Amino acid sequence: MTAYLFLISVLSVWRVTHLIQAEDGPFDLIYKLRKLAGKSFFGSLMDCFLCLSMWVALPVGIYFGNNWMEKILLTLSFSAASIFLEQIIMKKSNHP
Repeated sequence: MTAYLFLISVLSVWRVTHLIQAEDGPFDLIYKLRKLAGKSFFGSLMDCFLCLSMWVALPVGIYFGNNWMEKILLTLSFSAASIFLEQIIMKKSNHP
């Protein structure tokens, strides 16, 4: 996997995770989905960036991995990098 492909994969995982966890989405679609999920397993999952990033990274890691070890490691790497990116962004937005 090239560095370019890894970078755009991480950015994609971060973007989708952030959309589901923190945004309302177009036409409040994500907000309505979160409201519908309520306090269920999926509702709790949609509230936790750390948990959700694993589930969003999973299909990306499976797609790009050549064997099961690589699939697992890529999934963990995509999730970890998106969490790292989220923490950097949140730290910057909380401190002027």
